[in-house]
Amino acid sequence: MEHLIRPVRADEWRQVRELRLLALRDPAAPVAFLETYEVAVARPDDFWQDRAAGSAAAGGSVRQFIAEGPDGVWAGSVTVLIEEPGTQGVLGSGPSVRQAHLVGVFVRAEHRGTGVTEALFSAAVDWARGVDGEGAGVERVRLFVHEDNPRAEAFYRKFGFVLSGEVAPVPGDPGAREREMVLERVVA
Repeated sequence: MEHLIRPVRADEWRQVRELRLLALRDPAAPVAFLETYEVAVARPDDFWQDRAAGSAAAGGSVRQFIAEGPDGVWAGSVTVLIEEPGTQGVLGSGPSVRQAHLVGVFVRAEHRGTGVTEALFSAAVDWARGVDGEGAGVERVRLFVHEDNPRAEAFYRKFGFVLSGEVAPVPGDPGAREREMVLERVVA
């Protein structure tokens, strides 16, 4: 793999916007994201500027990682949200422990199966656990996968995530379910 995996920089808001809009055009978008293309494309520039700045801030509770090709094109992205005990979770109840929540997972179709997704997840998990000495230092990493997204669930399982048994209704579609998957720290 020839991609550089790194956090976004605050001045890269245009690329953040471009990749998000591309992700929302993906055929899996309806079961992969809690936002539509129509909503995202209508957001003003300052929304994207704030999003990039918040994802790039050192010591912050959000970090977006991207896979940048040698040509400068972003092949994919994953965002890490740090959730504190006693706060509201993205999809309902809040965590009982400090944890990381992976969201916004997207890799361009032509880069799937090349190791880009694994590299993005490794960087995100390492940062969340504080492997780099500057990350969040969490013990638990989670994500939610839509019950109708078997491709994503298969990747998450391959990476080491397991179903926790927790489910949440999909906002805007109460008949559908998101299933929580967790990656516990392995103690050697």
